[in-house]
Amino acid sequence: MSESDVCAAGGAQSPSPQAPRLASRFRGFLPVVVDVETGGFDWNRHALLEIAVVPLDIDADGLLFPCPAVNAHVVPASGMEIDPKSLEVTGIVLDHPFRDAKPERIALDTVFAPVRESMKKHGCQRAILVGHNAHFDLNFLNAAIARCGHKRNPFHPFSVFDTVTLGGVAYGQTVLGRALQAAGLPWNAAEAHSAVYDAERTAELFCKIVNAWPSPAG
Repeated sequence: MSESDVCAAGGAQSPSPQAPRLASRFRGFLPVVVDVETGGFDWNRHALLEIAVVPLDIDADGLLFPCPAVNAHVVPASGMEIDPKSLEVTGIVLDHPFRDAKPERIALDTVFAPVRESMKKHGCQRAILVGHNAHFDLNFLNAAIARCGHKRNPFHPFSVFDTVTLGGVAYGQTVLGRALQAAGLPWNAAEAHSAVYDAERTAELFCKIVNAWPSPAG
């Protein structure tokens, strides 16, 4: 069974008592990589436009690996602004017929569902956001949650794992593309600023760094 098959089938499964437990690796937290694309830099003023999540899993040797990404394009919430310069960077076309954007509440439910399944599988109490400049993603996520009054946020409200810091410690590089290249991982600048692509690459970087570090006892 491939890693993708393990992730796809894992929502209703529990790890065997002999298998390494992801919950014990991170004190009851499930690491989930999150990347957002937005209409600017101010989470109180600019719209959330896309969100992608990549839950992580653990193999029989205790090594982390990414599960498939789940994403949702988001209809800009009422009253939120969009800086045209941000759209130039992301390449998002708001009225593109294939964008299939969802209201914020439905978009959040879409990406929260696989997170909750993974939490149940691994016996984790909460998810913890992993990101590159992670508080940027968390602030936009928290703002969207507050706007739509979502009551079932699986993520810790302020704790994160940031691959800017981890990449700087492990490879001396804080820019995502440069950290990936230093780690010997693929990076295509032409595909950057897509929430799915950036989340997938961030997940690979996080897993490589964590897997190189000795697991704590117990």
